[in-house]
Amino acid sequence: MQFSLVATDKQSKARAGVVQTDHGAIETPIFMPVGTAGTVKAVHQRELKEDIKAEIILGNTYHLYLRPGLNVLEQAGGLHKFNGWDRPILTDSGGYQVFSLAGTRKIKEEGVKFKSHLDGSSLDFTPENVMDTQRIIGADIIMAFDECTPYPCDYTYAKNSMERTHRWLQRCVDRFDSTEPKYGYSQTLFPIVQGSTYKDLRVKSAETIASFGREGNAIGGLSVGEPAEMMYEMTEVVCDILPKDKPRYLMGVGTPANILENIALGVDMFDCVLPTRNARNGMLFTTQGIVNIRNKKWADDYSPIDAELGGYVSTFYTKAYLRHLVHSSEYLGGQIASVHNLTFYLWLVKQAREQIINGTFRDWKDVMVKKLMTRL
Repeated sequence: MQFSLVATDKQSKARAGVVQTDHGAIETPIFMPVGTAGTVKAVHQRELKEDIKAEIILGNTYHLYLRPGLNVLEQAGGLHKFNGWDRPILTDSGGYQVFSLAGTRKIKEEGVKFKSHLDGSSLDFTPENVMDTQRIIGADIIMAFDECTPYPCDYTYAKNSMERTHRWLQRCVDRFDSTEPKYGYSQTLFPIVQGSTYKDLRVKSAETIASFGREGNAIGGLSVGEPAEMMYEMTEVVCDILPKDKPRYLMGVGTPANILENIALGVDMFDCVLPTRNARNGMLFTTQGIVNIRNKKWADDYSPIDAELGGYVSTFYTKAYLRHLVHSSEYLGGQIASVHNLTFYLWLVKQAREQIINGTFRDWKDVMVKKLMTRL
């Protein structure tokens, strides 16, 4: 994997770049739709490519390990062949599940014991077998195994967790570098910065992660309930330390405003379930602001969902029709809303990229943040 910078904004730390993988180029800043179990919920691969214009999607190691299982994925020739997606894929290591399944897991130096959320069976994740698992899944970018600490988090716990994450990283690197990709294309490993909301821990973690000299780096443990301003503070601290010539991936973020503010701080890559999860609940992100399509005011609004955004679903279907589908619990409502929201997110980062290249990003960002968070 290679990363090249195309432009940097003179009034902020925003950057436009290109990540080159064996499955194609990714123009940054980029938003990556989340396909937890090998699918972006309710969205066809054709829609992802042609309508949404996604350049990379995510899979989740924990969920794919459980279903369909590694044997099925390996026999298929990896996740790309299994789900028919021929562009880049990134896999989360399962570290977020260490956080989200807190009631059913035990963390030790060796790794983490889980109970499967499907049948309660016992699972062991270690830095080594998580690397092996991601090799089999076949993602272009794989994540180091870490612990995502909760918020709020006691300083001592955050420090001990961060140090263990660093020790796990060394084991991940050793295993990754001693094994080969399975399917004839290269894979790359991103370490993850942790340290909760403590500046000194974030500095230490960012310095440690940077010292490994991998092709890209990730920032984890934010967007877990801390105030947005705290997220921005920690992101800025970390971005100022991580190498400028490597892509920076902020995990699990966020709202349109979060994305724009973090682009301004030097982040290149984002993912979040928000656009699809909120879509299924009737919340739409549009070029004019936020729409709760369940509200009665849209019942007789026959204008397109978002004429300015363009794209098939956003211009073909009306707000009134989408409201009817959502109120009727029709599956098509969730599909339309999901495709629309993801199209909006990819449009947003593409607009940000153009503004960075044109040298107009900061002023544009300040206007857009207010506009996009307005409830219509």
